[in-house]
Order: sequence, then C-alpha cells, then structure tokens
Amino acid sequence: MSTVTLPEVETRPEGTDSTGNDEPKMFHYVRKDKVAESAVMGNMVVALCGEKFPVTRSPKPGSPVCPECKKIYDALPPGGGA
Repeated sequence: MSTVTLPEVETRPEGTDSTGNDEPKMFHYVRKDKVAESAVMGNMVVALCGEKFPVTRSPKPGSPVCPECKKIYDALPPGGGA
C-alpha cells in the first residue's frame, strides 16, 4: 500500500482572503436598477466587464474598482440613459 500527498486545495468561499475577510478584491460597475433587486432577491447581476455575481456589499469611498469596468464606464456617453 502506498500513500500520496494531495496538493493544498483552496477551501475558502469565493471572495474571501486568507484571513477569512469576505470583502471583495474590487468592486464592479453594475446597472443601478439591478443593484437593489439583487440585494433583496439574490439575483445575479452582470457588471460592465461581464462578471456575474450577486450583490452582497456596498463599496466604501476609496474601494478598489475593476479596471475593465472603469474603462468601459469612462467611455460611455454622459446622461445615464436606460
């Protein structure tokens, strides 16, 4: 009989760091009307960069922003629209 050492497997929930902190690594731009719906209903939202996730946190001033979302947001015409 022989034994094998398995590689270390990441078992923390997605979005947490090694200290167990569940703060997202960065925040994404999402349609405003979808944020509240996701927070209440648990629906998935799609960020400008294409990332899909349920809204669970609100960004604080100075929070890191997804560079791809920011690039897309900055290229949008002013006025918000639908």
